[in-house]
This record gives sequence, C-alpha cells and structure tokens, in this order.
Amino acid sequence: MINTKYFKEYRLKLGFSNQQNTKNFFGAKDIVPTVDFNYIALLNSRLVEIVERTNLIVWDNIKVDDIDEFCNKNIFEVFVKLKEHKIIERLNNQGRRPEQVYFSWMRGYIVSLYFLKALSFIFKTDLSNIKIIGDDDLVNINSFKRTPTADLEISLSKFKKVRIEVQSGFQGVNDIKQHKVLEARKIWLEQSIPTIAIHFDMFNGQVAFVRLDNIEGNNINWITRQQMEGQTVFNIEQNYFVWKLTEEPLTIDELDLL
Repeated sequence: MINTKYFKEYRLKLGFSNQQNTKNFFGAKDIVPTVDFNYIALLNSRLVEIVERTNLIVWDNIKVDDIDEFCNKNIFEVFVKLKEHKIIERLNNQGRRPEQVYFSWMRGYIVSLYFLKALSFIFKTDLSNIKIIGDDDLVNINSFKRTPTADLEISLSKFKKVRIEVQSGFQGVNDIKQHKVLEARKIWLEQSIPTIAIHFDMFNGQVAFVRLDNIEGNNINWITRQQMEGQTVFNIEQNYFVWKLTEEPLTIDELDLL
C-alpha cells in the first residue's frame, strides 16, 4: 500500500530521517560551492573601473585626487580583510552566489565612500565632521548585515546633527525600504535628529534627496515591489532627483530639507 508510512520508510532506506534533508540531497542544496576568487578578481577590477569612470565625469571639485590610493584602501584592502576572516564564503542573499553578494555590497560601499567629498560640499562642512555609523562590520559575520541604522552622521554645528542614508542604484529602479523610514521616524522622535536619504542613481547619472522622517504612511509613493519578495517600499519619484552627477551639487540650503 502506498501511503505516508511507505514514503517515510523509503526515505529512511535512502538514508534520510526527514523530508528537508531528502529535498536538499536531490536538489544538491547541501553542496556549498567554493568561492571562485578568480571571479572575484574580475569583480574587483570592475569595481575599480566603476570608480575610474565616475571620477572622469563628476564635477572637478568632488573628484577623488588619487584613484589608486582610493581603490587600494577601499576595494583591495577591504577584500583582503573579508577573505582573511572568511566572510565572503558565508555571504548569502536569496540564493545568490557569495561572489555576487560581495560585489553588490562592495558597489554600494565604494559609492558611499567615493561621494564623501561631495557630501562635505553639500553640507558645507569639513570631512572630519562626517562620521560613519552604519552597522556593517567587516570582520564579524554576525554583524555584517543590513540594518535600519543610517550610514553617516554629519555634525552641522555643536548642537545640530543630521543622519544620512546613502543609497545607490545601478538598474534604474529607485526605492527606499520601509524599515529605513520607520527607523528615521524613531530617531527623530527620540533624538530630534533628521534623516536624509541621498540616492545615487548611477544608471541614469542623477541623485535624489529625500527627508525620511516626515514621509507619511499614506503617501502615494508607497508601493509593493514584487521583485523584492513583495516588500513595501517608497518609490523615489523623478521630482526628488535634483542633482546631475556631471554638474556641481546643490548645497543643503538650496535643497531646503532641514
């Protein structure tokens, strides 16, 4: 008789005591691919090329002065650190290979660092007043993760600060995840510190500025993005994009966000 008892006995004879292990076996899900460091070397070269091409077209006053030094410090040294602490092989996101997750993370990482000089101009402050406060830890897999905490905090004066959520887009889809907005509201209520998302649309060469803590829950820009497992996101409309990457940035006074 074919029934659930037979199914269980059959799987036991194959050597599996539960259904999930059987599925993993037939789908080869239990075989973890080794990291292809030759592939990563090519990805690192592409990261360098992204920086180089960007540096050719942006406004002269925000260009990186020494591309080799920037890339060595923020690409190759970071890669070595991640490799030494065996972080890369443990990266996983929706089933993608660790090399691809690494590349996606690094793209956002280098964009946020590359434009620090631009942020000092926009907020009319010295680079020393821009503090990195994000939660990504390069040597600890348990804290190497996406959290709602903003990437940067800028001291505008002795008593005035603003948090900056730096985002980058490379496919022409420009959204802000809901938890970023909720965290911004929380920080505003608890500490009276505003949060501004600065979204670098690298695909189209434009930058948007969005004040996160005052986005209302009934804003028409809230949508469900099916490509992101049905997540609720704030779609950045075109009117938020006010800086062409090839031109001089606006200053915080001109943006009128604080």
